[in-house]
Amino acid sequence: MKWKKYTIETTTQAEDFISSMLADLGIEGVQIEDNIPLSAADKEKMYIDILPELPPDEGLAYISFFLPAEQGQEELLAQVRRELNELRAFVEVGTAEITEGETEDKDWINNWKQYFKAFTIENILIKPTWEELPAEGEYRHVIEIDPGTSFGTGKHETTQLCIRQLCKYLKPQDQVLDVGCGSGILSLVSLKLGAASVTGTDIDPLCIEASAENMKANGLSMGRAHFYHGNLIDDAGIQRQVGGEYDIVTANILADIIIPLTPVIPACLKKGGIYITSGIIDFKEEAVKQAVLDAGLEILEISRQGEWVGITARK
Repeated sequence: MKWKKYTIETTTQAEDFISSMLADLGIEGVQIEDNIPLSAADKEKMYIDILPELPPDEGLAYISFFLPAEQGQEELLAQVRRELNELRAFVEVGTAEITEGETEDKDWINNWKQYFKAFTIENILIKPTWEELPAEGEYRHVIEIDPGTSFGTGKHETTQLCIRQLCKYLKPQDQVLDVGCGSGILSLVSLKLGAASVTGTDIDPLCIEASAENMKANGLSMGRAHFYHGNLIDDAGIQRQVGGEYDIVTANILADIIIPLTPVIPACLKKGGIYITSGIIDFKEEAVKQAVLDAGLEILEISRQGEWVGITARK
């Protein structure tokens, strides 16, 4: 489907005012581009997988909204311009110039791919499915990944923290449970490292599809993997499907989900089993540590990368 893209050049201080105004006019969803650095709280809330480097913030912002290309939008655009002019009495809106472009659904789905390039973690090469193998480099395992609309290219610090711990603790023929599997990246790593089988869960059905597709892309048999849609925290049906005792449980989610999830984990682990978790912004470290200890698990390691923390524990 083709869409008209309208972009307002404005100031960062006017972002919220203009976004609210567009919503009041019935325009659903806007895209905001600025160079304001993300705070730690923003990073935790947004859980950005691939973050491009930003130039210095000069107070400029670009707010885009999208309307179906086939419909006449002259009256709505005239109303947007009137509202922008009225906002000048309350906030500095800058030029408020509106430029027009055209886009398609596929552009929104695929534009992020320009930021995802092949890279290595430990002795594992992780590459997008659409790129050729690099001509040089030392690596033992290759993982091809296309996250689609799910989370998980392996680029995020939290994913890398989990992968390093899998390299350290996973033994051949281990059974692995991947909670919040996203694209299936940790499940793929586990199988490449020698796990006998993996079980993944996620609350987003698109993640289940992405995980299965990435299994196929890596030539891995679906007989070694089961992916379930649901919430392991309070869904008794998923808890029954997941069942049994695993050698390793991974949970690369967010601290506010890990805390209520952790009490469920001991029932999923064999005695001596390993719990590898990340997605923990540094100021939530103590709360997650306490949840792990309250669940009766022994903390083995705390690892860090940037502002993110990983906790590895044992039953």
